[in-house]
Amino acid sequence: MSLKDRITEDIKTAMKAKDKTRLETVRSIKKVLLEKEVSVRPQGQTELNETQELEVLAQLAKQRRDSIEQYQQAGRTDLSDQEAQELAIIEEYLPQQLSDEEVSQVIDEVISRTGASSARDMGKVMGPVMQQLKGRADGQKIQAMVKAKLNS
Repeated sequence: MSLKDRITEDIKTAMKAKDKTRLETVRSIKKVLLEKEVSVRPQGQTELNETQELEVLAQLAKQRRDSIEQYQQAGRTDLSDQEAQELAIIEEYLPQQLSDEEVSQVIDEVISRTGASSARDMGKVMGPVMQQLKGRADGQKIQAMVKAKLNS
């Protein structure tokens, strides 16, 4: 089942269950995916490929994480809880997140392949690592782990 079909089915299910939060979140995902699809049409593409869909979902998840952090700093637990619920729904559509050990293995592999040895080589490592882990690990976490490995 494609992501679009799955989202359409989930909208119907949420409507029947009268689950307002899920319905609004899934509708917002569909809206952003449709906007992205329209933006790639001038390039001759009629539908988004899986990578592009993952990019959109990862961006939505990142926005929610940032919002949660800001709301918590402002003492607005009601809004951070709402964002956390939406984040959980968005993460259902993302691939299974990798563990720290799995991310570390990929980073070690790329470091040895590129011959990176210091923090100056961070760009050599981040590009390939992000390419391999796109949508399966948080970018900030990856960056912190790469920085720690190159500084040690």
